[in-house]
Amino acid sequence: MKITAFKGIGEKTAGLFHKLHIDTAEELVHYYPRDYEFFHAPTSLAEADEDEIAAVSGRIRGNIATRHVRGLSITTFDVDCVGGDVLHMTYFNMPYLKNSLKKDAQYIFRGLLQKKGSRYVMEQAKMYKPEEYGKMIDCMLPIYSTTKGLSNNTITKAVKQAMGVVDLSQDYLHDDIRISENLYTYEEAIHQIHFPTNRDALIRARARLVFDEFLLFILMVRRMRDANNLIPNKCPMIAVAESERLIEALPYALTNAQHKVWREIQEDLSSDHTMNRLIQGDVGSGKTILAFLALLMCVANGYQGAMMAPTEVLAAQHYETLIQLKKQYRLPINPVLLTGSTTAKDRKLIYEQIANGEANVILGTHALIQDKVAYHNLALVITDEQHRFGVRQRESLAMKGNDVHVLVMSATPIPRTLAIILYGDLHISVLDEVPAERLPIKNCVVNTSYRDTAYRFIEKEVSEGHQAYIICPMVDEGDVEELENVISYTAKLKENLSPSVQVASLHGRMKAAEKNRIMEAFAAKQIDVLVSTTVIEVGINVPNATVMMVENSERFGLAQLHQLRGRVGRGDAQSYCIFMSGNAKPETMARLKILNESNDGFYIASQDLKLRGPGDLFGIRQSGDLKFVLGDIFQDAGILQRAAEWADKILTQDSALESIQYTSLRKKLNTVSINEVDFRTI
Repeated sequence: MKITAFKGIGEKTAGLFHKLHIDTAEELVHYYPRDYEFFHAPTSLAEADEDEIAAVSGRIRGNIATRHVRGLSITTFDVDCVGGDVLHMTYFNMPYLKNSLKKDAQYIFRGLLQKKGSRYVMEQAKMYKPEEYGKMIDCMLPIYSTTKGLSNNTITKAVKQAMGVVDLSQDYLHDDIRISENLYTYEEAIHQIHFPTNRDALIRARARLVFDEFLLFILMVRRMRDANNLIPNKCPMIAVAESERLIEALPYALTNAQHKVWREIQEDLSSDHTMNRLIQGDVGSGKTILAFLALLMCVANGYQGAMMAPTEVLAAQHYETLIQLKKQYRLPINPVLLTGSTTAKDRKLIYEQIANGEANVILGTHALIQDKVAYHNLALVITDEQHRFGVRQRESLAMKGNDVHVLVMSATPIPRTLAIILYGDLHISVLDEVPAERLPIKNCVVNTSYRDTAYRFIEKEVSEGHQAYIICPMVDEGDVEELENVISYTAKLKENLSPSVQVASLHGRMKAAEKNRIMEAFAAKQIDVLVSTTVIEVGINVPNATVMMVENSERFGLAQLHQLRGRVGRGDAQSYCIFMSGNAKPETMARLKILNESNDGFYIASQDLKLRGPGDLFGIRQSGDLKFVLGDIFQDAGILQRAAEWADKILTQDSALESIQYTSLRKKLNTVSINEVDFRTI
């Protein structure tokens, strides 16, 4: 059913929903909240937790003052709270409060409670009349990701209507599994994930839906593995002198780990069966040169090789590097670059070169898997930054040849036990060494009081000719007021840094061409400081960048913070990473300080796995290598392992899922799109 059939949703509102990829009632039902508001009873300031959302009751004391600073109106007043403490309130660009609020009026103030010196303070707190707030106590209200012009309230009302028309009674999970794992029915889970009756119900609902995600994904991967293990090598290769000569000529020595993985790749390409291998290596461990060596071996054996990167900037960087290697070492390669920005004239020529075999190394983005691209004798497919591509996209590129060899690369290290489950269709190679010449990144974990010092340090690095990244968890102002957002932060940063420092912003809502323009400008040193969401987690290589600062770092998983840190430390200069926490609680700071202990991604991933628990529903953004809708491979490692056990049991009992008990599961598996890339905004 189209959502335009719902009350209150006309064509204009439907267009806003479309921006969120929601057009039908079914899509709306599966558009899960990103957080929930917990409305606890008001407490005294002494009982409330600092750096947490709190609700306090109090009366407005004294005058309500408004002043203007550089075009910004700031309204302040004090509140006498229960227990005798005073709360200082600040509101930005809300001058009308001076006339609408009255002295001695009683309100419930709900917002982020902080202590600055001896004063309790709240900024931009929401205000409720006591009787209004009383009706909301103990409620859990869903918070959805929105878009400009579409409120959370509108989405909530639409979801309630959708729940009344979508048939959720069909459960594709067999009762034996559901009862054994103490899982909700599918219908219960959907209802409770949107409108939970309490926290325990929410945890159970999420567990059921996460189990479903993992089980369906693993079943698909297992079936792919079984099929791949039977594919004979139709593009047999032999070791070639060109690869060994390049290794000897490089201005640096390969690590022992690189030598080991290179031998595994050579053996795969020469074996009786088609290669399906994952190179799992930490940031800076040297995966790319191994990919180039594999492409060189492929070309020297008379075949074509293709390498797909997640962004145009990274694809172009790979292309330029290969061109330099070709000229410097006289390699027998003829690379071409094919991306969405390639002009029609150039595209036509490149298509011809690929089809007739003149181009033997093809680099690019998703343009490589378009229907118009016809390869001459494609034998090797490499996907860089694996976690930006879904299983089906890997298949799409591989299908361009005749049972081609597949090599995928991932820069997010995860514990081997989980990697075996998640990459069950691939053999795994691990690069667990970093070249000796790399300077280790210097790290610090600080609270927001350090921010001005950090700005001065960034100015110093820029004055010495370097560049910096600043990461924010949000694109723009939303329902979570205490989080920094790219748009407001960029404006604030321009005011706080010297006018000579060039500041720009980058986020997932920008059009692809604009994102590429910004990243190219940063790579060309035309931008000094780039304020971004995690969209820069992969896809840009700027050796001149020496500072990474992550705002609200407590909102990210350790593995993702390590991945972000990998954007610096790529050149010869000393690099630094500043993890700014908006929560100064000892346990939060202790968790982040694990990043101080080590630059080893595998160690950090294992610590992340230990620290995350099933109750950590919110406050830590999705991390890890595969982007599931709800599941997180660290937080939900236990569910992942149980789902893998059930997948093995199911396939052992009935590999084709032909029995009656698995009919619904087979239908679901054949229709669901498992782990397709989600390019929606962060």
